[in-house]
Amino acid sequence: MTYVVLDNCIACKHTDCVEVCPVDCFYEGENMLVIHPDECIDCGVCEPECPVDAIRPDTEPDMEKWVEFNREYSEKWPVIITKVDPLPDAEKLDGVENKLETHFSPNPGKGG
Repeated sequence: MTYVVLDNCIACKHTDCVEVCPVDCFYEGENMLVIHPDECIDCGVCEPECPVDAIRPDTEPDMEKWVEFNREYSEKWPVIITKVDPLPDAEKLDGVENKLETHFSPNPGKGG
């Protein structure tokens, strides 16, 4: 099992999760985070830290797409281990549907 970041992180990018991760497996895009599924040790400490419920175990239904999405972008984006402020519209965009199609940016974040 591994944990993955889902589309509700897009345009929110809360980073509470990166501070509790013992193996630094979070990677930062311009407007979301992902988890490298091969680096995640399945400890689960990140899941309750996400205020928008965007981190889920891959054992839930239909997670294959998100495992591959997280793998792809974790290999392109820099690692992030330090908490930063969420994006300005995070509260307003929490729970918006279809954010992958309407708000996702493939550009890397700053990392750090």
